[in-house]
Amino acid sequence: MDAQVQAFFDDDTSTITYVVFEADGGECAVVDPVLDYDPGSGRTSTVSADRVIAFVQAHGLKLSWLLETHAHADHLSAAPYLRQRLGGTIAIGGAIRAVQGVFKTVFNLEPEFRLDGSQFGHLFAPDEVFHVGRLRMKALHVPGHTPADMAYVLESEAGETRLAFVGDTLFMPDVGSARCDFPGGDARALYRSVQKLLALPAQTRLFMCHDYPPDGRAPNWETTVAAQREKNIHLHDGVDEEAFVAMREKRDATLAMPALILPAIQVNIRAGELPPSESNGVRYLKIPVNTL
Repeated sequence: MDAQVQAFFDDDTSTITYVVFEADGGECAVVDPVLDYDPGSGRTSTVSADRVIAFVQAHGLKLSWLLETHAHADHLSAAPYLRQRLGGTIAIGGAIRAVQGVFKTVFNLEPEFRLDGSQFGHLFAPDEVFHVGRLRMKALHVPGHTPADMAYVLESEAGETRLAFVGDTLFMPDVGSARCDFPGGDARALYRSVQKLLALPAQTRLFMCHDYPPDGRAPNWETTVAAQREKNIHLHDGVDEEAFVAMREKRDATLAMPALILPAIQVNIRAGELPPSESNGVRYLKIPVNTL
């Protein structure tokens, strides 16, 4: 059964949000929705999310799933806002518990902050099958960038893979692979996770979570397994695990932290909810000094 995919590119964070559905009037899922955030003023807005809402409503779709590929470090999630407006269940991989444990310590979060993932509506087990209307999807655990990364794979009724939303594992072939130096990241785990994706049928359509286009090309976010195996600058056929780990660790040592990592992580481990209001009715985001 074929699916339709509508992409929304966010210029500020280079993030792509997707709506996946079978046909107008049916059910849909939204993958990695973006909440606009201005770090200078600390203000949020919903311009990006409202574009998604307008599309869902224009096509008469019912939102069943809000799928997070991981707890993002480069944007705040708009999943709670979309759920409020359209319904649906916010879901992520069950390994989010490990990420919550790490960052509760980093941000010294309130004692009542739960480490069981219950902020999310559903926690996927590895290889768990779920449905978006009549579309059959599988939640594939692909750790490395973080311990909790998931790819969401759409399969035909016969079990053949048609497409996958790969999160922060692979980028477009001329960009390469995701960094692995965040707390809990692991370059060896990423290499093995990518091999799962590259073992999918050659014609499988792969949808990226980000694009950082080199050499002035326009942003692009769709490729195939065959193109990645042939041309990915970090993980094409013939690159072994030791070579990849050496390259990835050397490269990661030169990278600056994402501009929004501190506000984003503490929101996204809460399934996109802002921290609770303090006694004056204001919500605050913490900035740990000299920690990351």
